[in-house]
Amino acid sequence: MSAVSDRLPTFPWDKLEPYKKTAAAHPDGIVDLSVGTPVDPVPELIQKALVDAADSPGYPTVWGTPALRDALTGWVERRLGARDITHRHVLPVVGSKELVAWLPTQLGLGPGDRVALPRLAYPTYEVGARLAGARYEAYEDPTDLDPAGLKLLWLNSPSNPTGKVLSKADLARIVAWAREHGVLVVSDECYLELGWEAAPVSVLHPDVNGGSHDGLVAVHSLSKRSNLAGYRAAFLAGDPAVLGPLLEIRKHGGMMTSAPTQAAVVAALGDDEHVRVQRERYAARRAVLRDALLGHGFRIEHSEAGLYLWATRDESCWDTVAHLAERGVLVAPGDFYGPAGERFVRVALTATDERVQAAARRLKA
Repeated sequence: MSAVSDRLPTFPWDKLEPYKKTAAAHPDGIVDLSVGTPVDPVPELIQKALVDAADSPGYPTVWGTPALRDALTGWVERRLGARDITHRHVLPVVGSKELVAWLPTQLGLGPGDRVALPRLAYPTYEVGARLAGARYEAYEDPTDLDPAGLKLLWLNSPSNPTGKVLSKADLARIVAWAREHGVLVVSDECYLELGWEAAPVSVLHPDVNGGSHDGLVAVHSLSKRSNLAGYRAAFLAGDPAVLGPLLEIRKHGGMMTSAPTQAAVVAALGDDEHVRVQRERYAARRAVLRDALLGHGFRIEHSEAGLYLWATRDESCWDTVAHLAERGVLVAPGDFYGPAGERFVRVALTATDERVQAAARRLKA
């Protein structure tokens, strides 16, 4: 067991505990803008679907019910603009973090194989490579990488943590390069519904991939768009030649989304109104926090999409974390996402309206 755990870095969020205690000591309580966990209610139609499916005594299937697969294929075509999506092009997963962490292992990667991830990135991309025993490296532009031994290229647009959005032209250029060199592209698009100053595009859009899904997989989650982080509901869409073997592996591993959750996902993907309402909530909170941070002397870079503001005071990220913790506001240090983030903090939009207003008052005081 230790041989596997020894491959892993220190769990980053443990480092934040002392600052969390400082922020919690504020007379008006903590404003936690660090992790980015949804705080708003699960929409009623989704709760109702979950409850209606609560009497599910049998095992669910890994591939999901036909109704779930219909919902996935319909949403991918309607929302992402993808074409010719069949049940073979989709695969439900037990939350996107599980998929990210175990995908290199499930793809059969190991020593000698390389996994590439953005220079500023969700830490679990690196964790997945480490678990598989594969090498990992960060990139600024993936087409500058040496393709020899490169088996998996992670894209993340909109980015966590920066909110940067890759243009359609950039995505098309990267996809063409990856195909030329036989590199699998897996695009984490979990924040695609949350474009503010840019319109995020999926790698499954025909303008990006020329109408072919070969060598492409997109990762999508309902955690943010539908407040379903507690349900562990996500899915893959893309190349059946990749998803088919993954389905077989996940069958053997018993990696099943619960039957009530499957029913909830069908309801969630069939309704756009609750997504619009949630977007408006986040847009309003974003405006309040952005103005407060700028007024407090921060500079905000990128952040044109997603659930975070990528902010700096041109100092060590830990000095900024400490500065805000003294004011009862907890944020994530940028170096959680790579050395390039050492002078930034990630500020989440996921707090109630009241807590967001409290943070703004403290920053303006």
